[in-house]
Amino acid sequence: MAHDHHHHHHSHSHAAHDRAFAIGTALNVIFVAAEIGFGLMANSVALLADAAHNVGDVLSLLLGWGAAWLTRLPPTRQRTYGWGRSSILAALLNATILLIGTGAIGVEAVRRLLTPEPVLEGTVILVAAVGIAVNGATALLFRHGRTVDLNLRAQFVHMAADAAVSGAVVLAGLLIMLTGWLWLDPLASLGIGVVIVLTTWGLLRESMDLAMDAVPDGVAHDEIEAYLASVPGVLEVHDLHIWGLSTTQTALTAHLVCAGASAENRLHEVSAGLRDRFGIGHATLQIETDAEAELCRLRPHDVV
Repeated sequence: MAHDHHHHHHSHSHAAHDRAFAIGTALNVIFVAAEIGFGLMANSVALLADAAHNVGDVLSLLLGWGAAWLTRLPPTRQRTYGWGRSSILAALLNATILLIGTGAIGVEAVRRLLTPEPVLEGTVILVAAVGIAVNGATALLFRHGRTVDLNLRAQFVHMAADAAVSGAVVLAGLLIMLTGWLWLDPLASLGIGVVIVLTTWGLLRESMDLAMDAVPDGVAHDEIEAYLASVPGVLEVHDLHIWGLSTTQTALTAHLVCAGASAENRLHEVSAGLRDRFGIGHATLQIETDAEAELCRLRPHDVV
């Protein structure tokens, strides 16, 4: 049995991500405090409701930051894979929080459509404009990391969605000032809610898949199976499992039925190929002879 575990030195990107979380959290904490102050001053339920929503942003950032930190902790005797899964749970919780928040906004928007209420347009527009800047800037902090890490992508989607909500509030406020149509405010909220659900659904599905040990997106199961089967001396591949250890690390286990020792001698070469071609840094391969494969209880495809 051979095992290959490859460590990348990510200290630079870790520092960049920590900085993004720290700046994003600080910006949002200041914004929430300002919103509560202005909300009380302007007697605006809408602003206080938005402040409550932005407290959720702060919690989501702290959740993601905590998970990013936990994934770097070394494995222990009890947690043999370390805390990598925490980043998957953070992405899953983030998508769930965003969808629940959107549902709450939708309920309030429908209520206001039925009974429109006057809004202090000037104050609301001003605070929402600041919201675009704060949430937009926070989203940009996670722009680079979002392509390689689902946890960072969850932060990016969450903050970009909030910036879009603030944008809709500004637009609705300006139009209400011009037309006096109070129903524009809840209508804009509903429109943005639909957009958020559509953008968050993929994130929820992907994080749910990772939590359920599905093959991560972008990892081609058939290509990997074909690559292992093409190794000289390998007669058959069975019990192949590919799953995410975290939002950035992928693991693989497989049984290789081999003729002679040629494949066994190439194990490190095969592991290096899995790492370089498919980004799988944690591969465990079990070598079997034909006779051993006959006795292998994990040989049929429908057995786990």
